[in-house]
Amino acid sequence: MKKSYNNIGRMGCALMLTVICSSLKAQTKTISGTVTAENKPLSGVTVSQENSSETAVTNEKGNYILQVSGNNPVLVFRHPDYTEQRKTAGSASVLNIHLRSNFKNIEEVVVNAGYYKVKDKERTGSIAKVSAKDLENQPVTNVLSAVQGRMAGVSITQNGGTPGGGYQVRIRGQNSLRTLSNSGTDGNQPLYIVDGVPIGNDMTTQFSGSAIPLGNINPLNSIPPQDIESIEILKDADATAIYGSRGANGVVLITTKKGKSGKLNLTFNTQYSISHALSNLEMMNTEQYIAMRKQAFANSGVTVYPATAYDVNGTWNENRYTDWRKTLIGNRAAAGNTQLSLGGGNDTTTFLVSLGHQEQTTVYTQDYQYKTNNISSNLSHRSKDKHFRLSVSNLFSTQHNNVIVEDITRAAYLLSPNAPALYKEDGSLNWENNTFTNPAAAYNATYSNDNLQFITNFNTEYDLLKNFRVRVNGGINYQAFEEWSIRPNTINNPSYVTGQSSFYSSSNTFNQKKFSYIIEPQLNWNYQKGIHKFDVLAGMTYQSDETTQGSLRGSGFESNAFLQNIAAAQVRVVGDHITTDYRYGALFGRINYQLNKKYILNITGRRDGSSRFGPNNRFASFGAVGAAWLFSEENKLKDLSWLSLGKLRGSFGTSGSDNIGDFQFLNSYTVSANSIYNGVTGLIPSRLYNPNFSWEKTTKLELALDLGFFNNRLNATAAYYRNRSANQLVGYQLSAVTGFSSVNANLDAVVQNTGWELELNGKPFNRGDFRWETGINVSIPRNKLISFPGLEGSSYANTYIIGQPVNMVRVYQLEGINPATGQYRFTDFNGDGRISSPDDRQVIENIGIRYFGGWNNQFKYKNFNLSFLFQLVRQKSRNYNAVMTSPGTMNNLPVEALNVWSPQNPNGLYMPYQSTGNAQHALFQGSDAAYSDASFIRLKNLQIGFQIPLGSQTIVKDARIYFQGQNLLTLTNYFGIDPETGAGSFLPPLRTYSLGLQLGF
Repeated sequence: MKKSYNNIGRMGCALMLTVICSSLKAQTKTISGTVTAENKPLSGVTVSQENSSETAVTNEKGNYILQVSGNNPVLVFRHPDYTEQRKTAGSASVLNIHLRSNFKNIEEVVVNAGYYKVKDKERTGSIAKVSAKDLENQPVTNVLSAVQGRMAGVSITQNGGTPGGGYQVRIRGQNSLRTLSNSGTDGNQPLYIVDGVPIGNDMTTQFSGSAIPLGNINPLNSIPPQDIESIEILKDADATAIYGSRGANGVVLITTKKGKSGKLNLTFNTQYSISHALSNLEMMNTEQYIAMRKQAFANSGVTVYPATAYDVNGTWNENRYTDWRKTLIGNRAAAGNTQLSLGGGNDTTTFLVSLGHQEQTTVYTQDYQYKTNNISSNLSHRSKDKHFRLSVSNLFSTQHNNVIVEDITRAAYLLSPNAPALYKEDGSLNWENNTFTNPAAAYNATYSNDNLQFITNFNTEYDLLKNFRVRVNGGINYQAFEEWSIRPNTINNPSYVTGQSSFYSSSNTFNQKKFSYIIEPQLNWNYQKGIHKFDVLAGMTYQSDETTQGSLRGSGFESNAFLQNIAAAQVRVVGDHITTDYRYGALFGRINYQLNKKYILNITGRRDGSSRFGPNNRFASFGAVGAAWLFSEENKLKDLSWLSLGKLRGSFGTSGSDNIGDFQFLNSYTVSANSIYNGVTGLIPSRLYNPNFSWEKTTKLELALDLGFFNNRLNATAAYYRNRSANQLVGYQLSAVTGFSSVNANLDAVVQNTGWELELNGKPFNRGDFRWETGINVSIPRNKLISFPGLEGSSYANTYIIGQPVNMVRVYQLEGINPATGQYRFTDFNGDGRISSPDDRQVIENIGIRYFGGWNNQFKYKNFNLSFLFQLVRQKSRNYNAVMTSPGTMNNLPVEALNVWSPQNPNGLYMPYQSTGNAQHALFQGSDAAYSDASFIRLKNLQIGFQIPLGSQTIVKDARIYFQGQNLLTLTNYFGIDPETGAGSFLPPLRTYSLGLQLGF
């Protein structure tokens, strides 16, 4: 009986196993298929089953094989460039699918807010974003050139056309009174962050001031535009308050490209471009110039031309003509850019490695070059259960810049058109018997700098508990910079003693090394129940910077061969060798609450401590509140087919600025080589101690309306902002008996920036093979000083006026020409019978921007694509009259200077020519005649591309050729070299034509 029971048991177990196996076999099956896009196979598509860890990736033929379970599995197809799709497989074993182009709805767009990411639909702050598709392949060395005109509220001005230079970036106006001219520090620079690592502000060099505009080098020069996935700019209080004391001027977030899952993908991109300098001036030819000079001598009563009047006394050929702009700065600059990247991975681990090399020559005749090399990498990993994530990014970049030691752009506009040739027949410099100051002599001197930068970032996350995540972000930034300014005696005429011996040669060098690291542990908690949703973030920051710098100057060399060995100089000056430390610590947090997916409240705060401030005010708190109402989700509006999004948002809060340099609150002393007593070098006090030195604070207010229509094919945003910056960090005037002209202090002055920002983006046509996207943005900024106690009695009384913009200038008022004297006539406001400053400088000129914007379009038809961007700026600026030499002297002038006053031309602008300079012209340069409209419309970028159709059996999987143009067309009435850079003496921006090839393997 027992044996029978055992047999029965064994038979039962076998039957149960058979049933179970049959059931499992029925629930598990294999599904295969092909994924296509734009009528060709698509590789790198991640295919997974919903609510399952099983995944597959399509190969180069678009094929996949996936094991699924269940009776009715749902497959998810994901690719970063195409819209995610879900498909129910049912009983099918073969499932083919076609992915549509990635026209993301606003609900799907995610923007980077720095410490967190948020869906564009749900954001409460103001964040502007430009993605890789707008940046790639543009013939620029700095990404800031690529985003000009693309973002509302962000004004970007290139300082000049010299490669490796700087930019002026203003995010919603000028908040601080501190500028390079009044403090040596630009207090309005934004915070730059690359993959979570702050990289510092513009570097001001010591010896490049005559070679690179303002001597500034932008930190983003080291980031290749081709390696950038997106650039986001945080503008309002809700977005910037979490950055506390560093966010007052806005935050620029750079996210570099990451690897994508799928088969190994090798991409090769190369382009060649040529450039030439822009010019908006037509100069006099020889006939016009000689007539002007002879008339000037006649007006001055000179009948016998002086011996130094070489241009008209017969020394130089009066029939000779040289277009000096074409000769000196009219050459074609060539550039080559090559990028090679390798990426791939699977569903858990991806990587990307990129190599880049770029060379760019200048428009000068000599062999000057700007070279960059970069290596970047990224490794991202996540566990199969998706609880652990790790990302490591590295960027190593070198830049070598070699340019003329002194920009000769101004010489190109001043040289007499009949001046002699630059070189003799034997190739040596032509000094024309000591009658010619040869500008080509500057080619014998050189300025060069080498900049090495290494940035690494790591970010790790772990889902500790359900809805509870711990995250650590950290990184280091190392920079080594060295510059040389070498001026051999050969830059001087060899007929004079300064040009005959290397004793008159000089060499200067400056070096700086900076090492910084940052660590930011964070905790994040997400909770959702019913109609309530919470997202809470808490974290801390510790940042340490150490900067060392020093300079050497040498002169009096035995030979020019020793110019880079300053120890060989007879006279050596050792500049201050300084080490500065900067320590920064903070606690920050964010609470985001959503009610019923319609009402959103966002609270951010930060408590900062900085070593840059006095001991009495070393810590400060900043915070903001943002709110949004998605009224399109209300029941009465939710079902409207034409309204996709309706959101009303606003924010209010404070952020600060510690962009003032290190230890400005301390007593400091300067080593004086001229103060030596008994063989001991003395120290001179240079700055006073101020323990109350504190933060600048900016209070920001914004109200905005976001709208989306027709399934988000048309989106519009209108925003109003008001920023008030107080506690200004400037020099406070002191009595002369103290021995100091000023002390660094906080003045109770308030600068206000207000404005409107309008954005309109649409997809007017997306049918079949044709696609069109367009976007317009317009910004209308206003700036004024609303309070400054004690202004009238301060040293700033002639610089600022309450109620006027901070960049206004006081000028004389030109009334015209006095017909009785032929002299300029200016308004004598104080009636004392003479024109003098400051009493008669009563006319106020606002040289700021009235409004600016851009209009971009992208067209695609089959394998062709076309895109262009127009930039618009409405502004007033200094014109060429501000720098023009006195008409009639031995300098060339624009043809506008032919409009000279005479009894026959009573409306002429310029007074009769004089052969020598006169004080009246100096007044003219400081009058309202030197300021005029500098508005312009510029075709900033044009791109035409063609995707070469390839067979599926070729090694090359993707091939594209493209043409790019930069600064192709400028429409302006501006009287000057270029309306963007103004009436400066540096090389203007360049017009560039580029041809490129991109291959994918």
